Amino acid sequence: MAIVLVTGATSGFGEACAKKFAANGYDVIITGRRQERLTALQQQLQQEHKVAVLPLCFDVREQKAVSDILGNIPEQWKAVDILINNAGLALGFSSIEDGDLSDWDTMIDTNVKGLLYVSRVVMPWMKQRRTGHIINLGSTAAKQVYAKGHVYCATKAAVDSISQGMRIDLLPYRVKVTAVHPGAAETEFSEVRFKGDKDKADNVYKGFQPLTGQDVADTIYYCATLPPHVCINDLVITCLQQANAYYFDKE
Repeated sequence: MAIVLVTGATSGFGEACAKKFAANGYDVIITGRRQERLTALQQQLQQEHKVAVLPLCFDVREQKAVSDILGNIPEQWKAVDILINNAGLALGFSSIEDGDLSDWDTMIDTNVKGLLYVSRVVMPWMKQRRTGHIINLGSTAAKQVYAKGHVYCATKAAVDSISQGMRIDLLPYRVKVTAVHPGAAETEFSEVRFKGDKDKADNVYKGFQPLTGQDVADTIYYCATLPPHVCINDLVITCLQQANAYYFDKE
């Protein structure tokens, strides 16, 4: 049976991807920082879809934890067919001179270094088998910078560049690499960015119908199940009322 590994699987796009692939018969490795959510998702996927689920609780920012926990999973689980590098976040919304240094570190360490740490463990498995697919979650923020989004936009631009580099490096091994760049999506994203301020978070999505986690998971699943000779390298997905990272048509 095929295996998919999803980082940041306890909410948002990651949770939706885990459910989508499990519903289609994939065994699933789910990672996240919240053990109780991982356990609940594991039980749900096993009960509803009768697939094998391996929950791994660690923070992708911690290189040693990634190496020790992910790098030492049982041998049969290392035959990962699809890696979805989803773990990521935005924190804060201010001009650069007012930025919180801790927020900057968290975004850079999670969105960029965490993706690299996980990929560095999994890529050799795929290279050895000469097959696999890495899907990196970027953002429309990778394509256009918007006011007060500076560091977050920079981290997602880095994901874009890293994805292109991966595609080149893995080309001789027939490993696919896809960068998926979603626009506005109603997940926990804005609530995390505004540090629990639900009013601010809800206001982000007023006047238009945003994407859902399911929309993005469906798109990722499509990319992952194309014929072996077909690879979507770069994909931007928005809702109908969003043109790019900046332009919206709100009612």
